[in-house]
Amino acid sequence: MGVADLSAGLRRPRAAVLAALLMLLLTSPSPEARGDEAAIATAKQLSAAFAAVAARVTPAVVNISSSRVEQGRRPPVSPLFRGLLPELDEMFVQPRREVVGLGSGVIIRPDGYIVTNSHVIEGAQQITVTLADDTEHEGHLVGEDPFTDVAVIRIDTGNLPVVPFANSDTLQVGEWVIAVGSPLGLAQTVTAGIVSATGRKDIGLAGYEDFIQTDAAINPGNSGGALVNLDGELVGINTAIASEGGGYDGVCFAVPAAVVFPVADLLIREGKIVRPFLGVTPKTVDRRLAQRLRLAEPRGVLVQNMIRQGPAHRAGLRPGDVLIQWGEKAVQGRADLVNHVQATEIGSETTVIIVRESKQYRATVTLVQRPQNAQLRGVL
Repeated sequence: MGVADLSAGLRRPRAAVLAALLMLLLTSPSPEARGDEAAIATAKQLSAAFAAVAARVTPAVVNISSSRVEQGRRPPVSPLFRGLLPELDEMFVQPRREVVGLGSGVIIRPDGYIVTNSHVIEGAQQITVTLADDTEHEGHLVGEDPFTDVAVIRIDTGNLPVVPFANSDTLQVGEWVIAVGSPLGLAQTVTAGIVSATGRKDIGLAGYEDFIQTDAAINPGNSGGALVNLDGELVGINTAIASEGGGYDGVCFAVPAAVVFPVADLLIREGKIVRPFLGVTPKTVDRRLAQRLRLAEPRGVLVQNMIRQGPAHRAGLRPGDVLIQWGEKAVQGRADLVNHVQATEIGSETTVIIVRESKQYRATVTLVQRPQNAQLRGVL
């Protein structure tokens, strides 16, 4: 074999390497393509996280159906025509009707304890709980707290899956959350969104308000269902939506777990929560309201409505008054007044300062025990 043959033998492997490099360059994805693949991989990971959380949480979210029978009402008919004949009286009375409500609930203990909204089981004479496996159980009311819109019911079965509570105080705006419930009666529906805001107040949904706002789709029937983080932990109980048409508009509210947990725990242990009652519907005085009321600065709460013969009414307060001080403590807004009232002992006397027609007045308020009436949910 000559020199020429040897050099040819050396050139052949070099040509093969060059050809392989050229083929690699031609088939290798561009930086843009590699970026797309990375983005798709990230999206798939998030999708897998959603699927994993849904699989973990949905078995512990239930459908709640409540029913009550409303007595027949007598329409406004002149008393002149009543009592003439019993048969005519019966004609004027509307027949009794059954009112059915639908909602959701979350199993929080394996021995059958379920947390939901107070308004889901309001006035219920019969409660039916449907588990994720479609089995139905009779629900028994353990206790409810309309002030926070939290209720606990129980079913007579055990070894149930649960959703653990999270520390909702660490929840951040922009964090992913997943809502699970029965919107429009469609059980085990899962939607996703982010935390839009925290600490929402002055909405008028409950006496105590510290809502999580989310854009996760929530519709009628979702009330009482779970709002969870990507660890599958309960951060809130879905409660209400802000909507002009009655459906999902992207503004939804949940009671945070930091409120739900102690209330549910006390209801399970005691069966009820005794709270003080002032008997007013308060509204924070903002800058615009202060200008309309001709106040020097935006502070205090406006007494919008009042329960007749309630503590505030008996103390001499009137709708339109602005309450600016509770005892020795200033009242900057609704949240302050709620905290002050809840920290006041039932039966004790408290001096308050109000502004009425640009003049300040003092009054003495004696709080009473809060009535167990769901219709007073937004009344302090």
